Amino acid sequence: MCPSSLRAARLRRLTVLTASTLAAPSAVRAEEPPSSVEVTVRGANDGARLRESAQAVHVVETTNARRESADLGEVLARSQGVGVRRGGGLGSSTRFALNGLTDEQVRFFLDGVPLELAGYPAGIANVPVNLVQRIEIYRGVVPVRFGADALGGAVNVVSDQDVRGTHGGASYEIGSFGTHRATATVHTHDPATGLFARASGFWDHADNDYPIQADVVDASGTPTRATVDRFHDGYDAIGANVELGFVRKPWARQLLVRAFVTDAGKELQNNPYGEVPYGDAGFARRSFGVSARYEHLLARHLLVDGVVGAARTDTLFRDLGTCVWDWLGRCVRQRTTPGEIEGKPHDLVTWDRSAYARLNLGWTFDADHAIRLALAPTYAFRTADERRQSDPTALDPQTGDRRLFTFVSGVEETSRFADGALENIVFAKDYFQVARAQNALIGSGTFKDEARDTHRVGFGDSLRYRFTSWLYAKASYEWATRLPSVLETFGDGVLVTDNLALQPERSHNGNLGFTIDRRETPLGDFRADTNGFVRAADDLIVLLGNERSFTYQNVYGARALGIEAASGWTSPGEWLSLDGNVTYQDFRNTEDSGTFSTFEGDRIPNRPYFFANGSARFLVRGLVSRRDELSCTWNSRWVHSFYRSWESAGSKDQKPVVPSQLVHSIVVAYLARSGPTTGTLSGEIQNLTGQRVYDFFGVQRPGRAFYLKSTIEF
Repeated sequence: MCPSSLRAARLRRLTVLTASTLAAPSAVRAEEPPSSVEVTVRGANDGARLRESAQAVHVVETTNARRESADLGEVLARSQGVGVRRGGGLGSSTRFALNGLTDEQVRFFLDGVPLELAGYPAGIANVPVNLVQRIEIYRGVVPVRFGADALGGAVNVVSDQDVRGTHGGASYEIGSFGTHRATATVHTHDPATGLFARASGFWDHADNDYPIQADVVDASGTPTRATVDRFHDGYDAIGANVELGFVRKPWARQLLVRAFVTDAGKELQNNPYGEVPYGDAGFARRSFGVSARYEHLLARHLLVDGVVGAARTDTLFRDLGTCVWDWLGRCVRQRTTPGEIEGKPHDLVTWDRSAYARLNLGWTFDADHAIRLALAPTYAFRTADERRQSDPTALDPQTGDRRLFTFVSGVEETSRFADGALENIVFAKDYFQVARAQNALIGSGTFKDEARDTHRVGFGDSLRYRFTSWLYAKASYEWATRLPSVLETFGDGVLVTDNLALQPERSHNGNLGFTIDRRETPLGDFRADTNGFVRAADDLIVLLGNERSFTYQNVYGARALGIEAASGWTSPGEWLSLDGNVTYQDFRNTEDSGTFSTFEGDRIPNRPYFFANGSARFLVRGLVSRRDELSCTWNSRWVHSFYRSWESAGSKDQKPVVPSQLVHSIVVAYLARSGPTTGTLSGEIQNLTGQRVYDFFGVQRPGRAFYLKSTIEF
């Protein structure tokens, strides 16, 4: 190779290393300065570069999903290794699982900012999919740039990264069970001044009055199984955010200030097992905050990306009902004491205040080596007020101050060898947490100050080797730590009490997989991905207690071995696309002493372990005009049955079981383009065969449902 060609090749590798490895998750992806114009490699976008990097990541593009009625929880549930379980319809409680680990063991982000601090405290499943460009699912090994203490992995929701010109979009959906969902977004950029502005918002409403099977007591007092409509399960949410600042300036890729506000309310229909109906209890949550982000490439080789912000969330839980309700929505008798859930009244207000920062510094030394330093402090403050105490003159334990300071830092080094065929990322992390709480002393009318300080370290490595342009392998490992959360440490102020003695969860996380991505062959595009994983966790935090009091405790260890595989094919001309994936995970209790030692070797209960997804998409172009499209998509999901409780406890034929399920949906969408404007109209039938579907034992999800959705983008 001649010297000029060698220099050009090294420059391309240097640019790619900077763009793909050191690029922090940003609210806006600004263009590179003129000196980095060679960033384009085989037309790869940010999602493709992530897939092909050494990171243990699966990327889900939402282009087609934005034209469908499925919410973000449903989109995620179609991915291998991912389980999303819902306690009902829109707005219901959600349990997310990734390779066996679940709940707060998996961290969630919006453009690199913790999701609950970015305007979506209700959880990832309720984020409007039309405001999402792609989803990044990190399997057990989390890059240091997130500043995360995740045990089982992380999910980063990426919003629209384009800042060019003036663009926008809107969507409106109407469907069964009183469902209405709307989104709108618009942004504009003035190239002369660099001024950038963006605004977006959403509105959700659902009655969730879908039919279920329940026991109804007749006039003689005999319970009879009957089909009834849910009557106290409504959900409403509204939110907006605005961004203002500068992009593509000589002194900043971006300097943006963002403010958000969300307001949501949810009625509570039943107890955790769907046996007892409620008619009055519910909660409301309001969240608002502000953040500032700065990103710039200094001196050509030093990338600086930082975000700082503050958020506030106010939660109202009210349970003052005086009626005993039946499943027909009738008040059958009066209670002697208000309160449906505990048998005592609650009018509880909880105030959460948070401040956070994320700073990433990346240095590119040469075409094949780069290093990143990440610093991520977070401060959380909580207090509450129970306005319906049994003794109004007594000290309210909820008014005590609770503070949690967490500092996660990390450093990673990225190297490429063999002309880029081999990429390796080695990293180390440091975890530090300080917890302080005022706990009420029973009978004394005073508070006692309690404290806990925690320090841990972790490390890991990710490796990718490319055999050919379309075949590569990945291996990754992390000795991961997950620090106790605010909820686990301080409780919820209702049923869950505090526990400052909690220790971090620890886990050995490993992955090994192969990917095939063969495009534009005479027979079409072929893709396949398989990944084997191991999760060996200790000191897992579990909620224990009785019907009157609960607390989170470190109680057991667990080991998960599993494999997930996905494959797909798209015909020449893209008229047919077939995709499918399957996941099997063997998640076992390894505790040989303590609370759960009796169940050593048992499968961890109440978690799906064998499930699969499939889809077929037919596409016809040029029906009415040259640029229109008509598509029909079929989606199926199958979940094997699983026990709600430990498999060795009691007789198998008498244990509660969540049954096997096979659910189908079909979407027909018509897309039309006129100049820069694109419009879509789609119709969807979910749960096509009307199956009775359960994610949790006894809690039925919606049956057959119909939806219409329209979108416009310009």
